[in-house]
Amino acid sequence: METTGHSSLITRLRRNVEELRQSETHLSLTLSLAIGALVGLVTVAFILLTGRLAARMYPPGDAGWRRILVPVIGSLSTGYLLYRFFPFARGSGIPQTKFALFINDGRISFRTVFGKFFCCSASLANGIALGREGPSVHIGAGLASVIARNAGLSKEQVKAVVPVGCSAALAAAFNTPIAAVLFSLEEIMGDLHASVLGTAVLASATSWMVLHLILGDDPLFHVSGYRLVHPVEFAVYAVLGVVGGLGSVAFVKLLLRLREVFAKFPKWTVWFQPVAGGLTVGLLGYFYPDVMGVGYSFVDKILNGDVVLKLVVLLAVLKIVATAVCYASGNAGGIFGPSLFIGATMGAAVGSVAHRLLPAYTAGPGAYALVGMGTAFAAIVRTPLTSVIMIFEVTRDYTIIVPLMISNLIAYFISHRLQREPIYEALAHQDGVHLPTAEARAQAGRVRVSQAMRSIPVVFSPDTEIGTAIAQWTDNSLEAWPVADREGLCGMIRKAELEKALSNGTTSKTLADLLKQLPEEHATALELPHVHPDHSFSLALERMGLSGLSVLPVVSRANVRLLVGVVVLNDILGAYGLGAPTIPYDA
Repeated sequence: METTGHSSLITRLRRNVEELRQSETHLSLTLSLAIGALVGLVTVAFILLTGRLAARMYPPGDAGWRRILVPVIGSLSTGYLLYRFFPFARGSGIPQTKFALFINDGRISFRTVFGKFFCCSASLANGIALGREGPSVHIGAGLASVIARNAGLSKEQVKAVVPVGCSAALAAAFNTPIAAVLFSLEEIMGDLHASVLGTAVLASATSWMVLHLILGDDPLFHVSGYRLVHPVEFAVYAVLGVVGGLGSVAFVKLLLRLREVFAKFPKWTVWFQPVAGGLTVGLLGYFYPDVMGVGYSFVDKILNGDVVLKLVVLLAVLKIVATAVCYASGNAGGIFGPSLFIGATMGAAVGSVAHRLLPAYTAGPGAYALVGMGTAFAAIVRTPLTSVIMIFEVTRDYTIIVPLMISNLIAYFISHRLQREPIYEALAHQDGVHLPTAEARAQAGRVRVSQAMRSIPVVFSPDTEIGTAIAQWTDNSLEAWPVADREGLCGMIRKAELEKALSNGTTSKTLADLLKQLPEEHATALELPHVHPDHSFSLALERMGLSGLSVLPVVSRANVRLLVGVVVLNDILGAYGLGAPTIPYDA
């Protein structure tokens, strides 16, 4: 009887699970609640573990040498773990989350989640000058992905829950549930009208409640009341926007440049490259301990008016350097928190100067530090709406909104003019990953390059001699042919260029020699005009027109050097019925 009853219960549970899976609305609501609760718990554990480890690493009254030794040994240890076991857990996690969402069908492995949790906790506890919010987003997205895949959901359903996990994680990590939802839509999805809005709100609220149930209602920052002293302050906030925009651009360009430098070192050095970040932050932290870690305790002091002008200016510069080196060298951690520290110090500096010059017309430096946090965040991360709502949630004061909007707008404009590519897209681009733009995603329903793409039967090696290449040129419909080595695409070579070299009697030269003579934008894989399989025909035609090539290589978004085929002008025209396609086209 007991066996029969047990079997009946299992059958009933399976039937309920199957019914839940069939009902999309019920499934979305249930998953949102489950993901919100689980991600909230994991994020709280992440915060507590980081804090407890940091307290052990740096006990009260510790000797100054610990501030050098601990980051160096810690970065060496985590660097090896990241290199050997968790290669996808390096860095912030935001580019990796977007990669999973738009390119990898929402798949983030549990191994990566596990590695991100522990390696990032260790890095932050060691004093590495990075933040916890970006890694929390990656962890939350990964947990949502693991849950959805184990529940047997389709690829589209798995992709739909990834931003839900992001919202839940950020709501608990930064104690701002509304801004968490906006960040997921504005930055992760790139679409404020995304259909996941409802489920993201539910998961964010659930995670935020878990945070408050465990850690209480204590805010992340204790902010004194804000008020606008005089309308002349609007001019000072405009100046803050200029300073914040220029400072943010300097930080982004330095970080990207340092990443390029580290990428040029041999691959076998990757595992100990993070030591450069640990040593840098250790040496700076020996003299100025507030540079180490996220630095929220120092930000809290600034927000309450505890400001020394020379110190905040110096710390702004040192934090920019420390965070750039720590991130570029491959440590685990994000730039969300450091951007707020940089913004607070820049805002406090501007506010201190303004208050000295116009004491009767300006508020204290704490108010400017608060606006500076949002300003730097908007300029670095390029999420101006999230920035405004985030600061509003921190202060719970509506009067801060207008000054913040003025400063944000100016900083965002300067940042966009001086650094066109947003930081997360630039980081992905440096890794050879081309994330789809909002425009490309909007054209997803249109005919795509993949529908007219053809495979390449033969790919020339750079070592191929010019005479041999002409003899092997089997398809006269192609005016250009890809050249690739073991690592992938090297460039495109025109038949006319080969024939010109042949007429000059240089048949013994190789294609590599010929590629060196071409303009850089046609000879290197990273600069070469190319398209991805999900690009629209209109974009392919536009790039053909700009490059003067009637043949473009089609490369993977996950690796710009991975050649998957070519697309030819005649094939695109044939797809529209304007010419005879040279390959079958299935509309």
